[in-house]
Amino acid sequence: MFQSVMKSFFGSSNDRYVRSMGKVVQAINALEPQIQALTDDQLRAQTDKFREMLAGGKSLDDILPEAFATVREASVRVLGMRHFDVQMVGGIVLHRGEIAEMRTGEGKTLVATLATYLNAIEGKGVHVVTVNDYLATRDAEWMGRLHQFLGLTIGVVVPNMNEFEKRDAYNADITYGTNNEFGFDYLRDNMKHERAEMVQRPFNYAIVDEVDSILIDEARTPLIISGPTEDKQDLYLSIDAVVKTIEPEWYEADEKTKNITWTEEGTDRIEERLKEAGLLQTDNLYDVENTQVVHHLDQALKANIMFKRDIDYIVKDEKIVIIDEFTGRMMDGRRWSNGLHQAVEAKEGVKIEPENQTMASITFQNYFRMYPKLSGMTGTAATEASEFWDIYKLNVAEIPTNKPVKRIDEDDQFYKNTMDKFAAIAVAIREKNEIGQPVLVGTVSIEKSELLSSFLENEGVRHSVLNARFHEQEAHIVAQAGRLGAVTIATNMAGRGTDIQLGGNIEFRIADELKDMPEGPERDEAARRIADEVAAEKAKVIEAGGLFVLGTERHESRRIDNQLRGRSGRQGDPGLSRFYLCLEDDLLRIFGPDTLFSKMMNANLADGEAIGSKWLSKAIETAQKKVEARNFEMRKQVVEYDNVMNDQRKVVYEQRAEIMDAEAVDDVVVDMRRDAINAVIGEACPPGSYPEQWDIPGLKQQLEEKFGLTPDLDAWMQEDRIEPELIEERVSAEADAVMDAKMAGVDPQRWRFFEKSLLLRTLDHHWKEHLATLDALRQVVWLRAHAQKQPINEYKQEAFGLFERMLDTLREDVTSQLLKMQVAPQTPMPVPSEILAGLPDFLTGHIDPLTGLDNSGDDDGSRFNPALFGSLAGSPAAGAGAAGGDNPWAGQEISRNAPCPCGSGNKYKHCHGALAA
Repeated sequence: MFQSVMKSFFGSSNDRYVRSMGKVVQAINALEPQIQALTDDQLRAQTDKFREMLAGGKSLDDILPEAFATVREASVRVLGMRHFDVQMVGGIVLHRGEIAEMRTGEGKTLVATLATYLNAIEGKGVHVVTVNDYLATRDAEWMGRLHQFLGLTIGVVVPNMNEFEKRDAYNADITYGTNNEFGFDYLRDNMKHERAEMVQRPFNYAIVDEVDSILIDEARTPLIISGPTEDKQDLYLSIDAVVKTIEPEWYEADEKTKNITWTEEGTDRIEERLKEAGLLQTDNLYDVENTQVVHHLDQALKANIMFKRDIDYIVKDEKIVIIDEFTGRMMDGRRWSNGLHQAVEAKEGVKIEPENQTMASITFQNYFRMYPKLSGMTGTAATEASEFWDIYKLNVAEIPTNKPVKRIDEDDQFYKNTMDKFAAIAVAIREKNEIGQPVLVGTVSIEKSELLSSFLENEGVRHSVLNARFHEQEAHIVAQAGRLGAVTIATNMAGRGTDIQLGGNIEFRIADELKDMPEGPERDEAARRIADEVAAEKAKVIEAGGLFVLGTERHESRRIDNQLRGRSGRQGDPGLSRFYLCLEDDLLRIFGPDTLFSKMMNANLADGEAIGSKWLSKAIETAQKKVEARNFEMRKQVVEYDNVMNDQRKVVYEQRAEIMDAEAVDDVVVDMRRDAINAVIGEACPPGSYPEQWDIPGLKQQLEEKFGLTPDLDAWMQEDRIEPELIEERVSAEADAVMDAKMAGVDPQRWRFFEKSLLLRTLDHHWKEHLATLDALRQVVWLRAHAQKQPINEYKQEAFGLFERMLDTLREDVTSQLLKMQVAPQTPMPVPSEILAGLPDFLTGHIDPLTGLDNSGDDDGSRFNPALFGSLAGSPAAGAGAAGGDNPWAGQEISRNAPCPCGSGNKYKHCHGALAA
């Protein structure tokens, strides 16, 4: 009570924080007349002036008012848009490394230009992160005009760019791209063998658009680069055939977690079916020999029972395409991991692609925490403010709207079943359509969109359907959803990136209707006519009540519902929102409180009858909070486990960078040789033991098998006062002599390069194997909870031990390869065949450890310098390619799997970069 009284007098802490920035905004406004008086050239020269001020000791905060005033004036001249005062507040929040929550239609894209410009002046690079390639390209072109006017360079990073284009994009003052592409480029960079091949610069500052979507919704899903493994198509098909014969009473399904467990009867019966199919190696299903069968059996069961066609995925062009649960978009190229996608492919009878093995991985949490300064913007962040602070240490500031919100948010309408609900929705839409009020309908799946579409057809209502099947038309359908009488059905409006303007979008109408008309007076006249029509139509739509947003179901997250609602009532426009619910909705059926169900059933609603109340809406919000808390715990668990790997990842990547930067790694190799030899000797001759206790025969065998060394240990053992340290020194000296003899006949420069290549290749190989081991460990460590142990603590302890063993194995492997390698005098040094052939193509993935979601659609390749390897291996430099052996790009650092610069459309390795036969 006291808090509410104080809040009414002084405002909330957020209100006070926003008010505190008023003085800065006043300072910006006071500079406006002075900045307006500048010519274009003088305005452009402001950038150089600010750089000089920074070089003279000023800070970014010192130049902020004048820099923001400069951006505002440049925006007016270039884009025809002037920043509102509340947008200036948003820009300050972004510059301070916080999250700006701004309602839909308040101009977040324009707000970002303020902080982007200010932080790009230093020349250290600013990354603007968006949710899809369309928005990255659009914003780079749209807002890039403003930045280029002020003398800054712009880059955009999208898939399938070659290395030169990406490097140029990252070297720009401001770089636009998606969260996936930024993250994958980081992982790719740390798989390369030359510093010059890396495309990214050190991290400086990032602004994340739709920050809740990227840092919350997608944060449960780590980014993964993987390579192919063995093909097990017959196993998937055989197990799928068995699963399709099971009975419902054989298993118990948990829809909350999408997990399925066998009943006692089910275990016995499925064991019999698998024996009959010849899939078990032993009589007991859970013997260790049958581990792989059990794993794929669980995945096949999940695919057949839990994953629904046209809800979780669709079949397109004989491929399984996953549907994003938050946006309703098709996710081309994404795949579920751990055999789940293969199980779905077997279920639907399409071609089964092989599984992949992890080669590099990172979560979004740990990727974005590497930026010294991070900020974000979205329309809905307040509900997740605690998570933003806990994980990223980001404060959320709610920015007031430029004009008061006039939208009316009505109570939810509750119906008995789905058919009654959709019948009522169709009637409500028809009534609004008859008065010309545009309607935007939000559904949760393709199936529900098409069901509603059939209801509207029966009502005779013309409408557009926006779902994964019509992904290509998305922006055009959304842009015109505010026209008079328009009815638009959308699977989800999260992150669509296109404003719904009442009366229609002028730019899209001009682009669509005048695309074939050449520039000239006639086109200008037609454009003016369209603008007049839109203005007249907007007046009619406002009179009809503005955009009516209708939700057919509540989402698990309140943010998604708020995003849908936020499409209505932009910039002071009138609007209306209402949600329709029923007992059969997933949220209520799975997560709703029992009291809610019992009260609804006791009310004995008649068919077609609806009720609505604040109590009901409150109960729904409680259910949503439960789900949000559960999802937060899942994401937190992902971070906890990845933090363990992140510490190890930093060590490995830092070591790789040091190796790449070093002119020679002979000191590292020598240290590795000493450690590897000492470890073998220390195992056979433990310190503090007596010589008669030493395992000399075993030591002789180990030294010969691992390192090809045959020291005269028997003679040494005859000496008085023989010590393990003395044996270590003598064996090391013998190993050094062997290496000196090998190096004597080889050019020192080529030997140094070979050592670096071998070291990096071996490190990458063992890191890849270590990741696979950690994946397997994570799958089983939770079982230790039955022994009253914390799985995360067990994982930390085991992972540390595994990492230590990986480093020991790395030292031993490098030492073994160098000591046992044969180098004939005056002949070229051997190069590992893996290097000559180029490392295999790898896939980028975005894998959810809980649901198995995996984005594996972006092909890339390992790095290869044909000229350097050609001379090292004694073969001609690469270049005997498709153009008659003439390669104008020979000697340049071009990825083997990048598109050939000649423009043929083939990969470089299959064109001008082909190796000579």
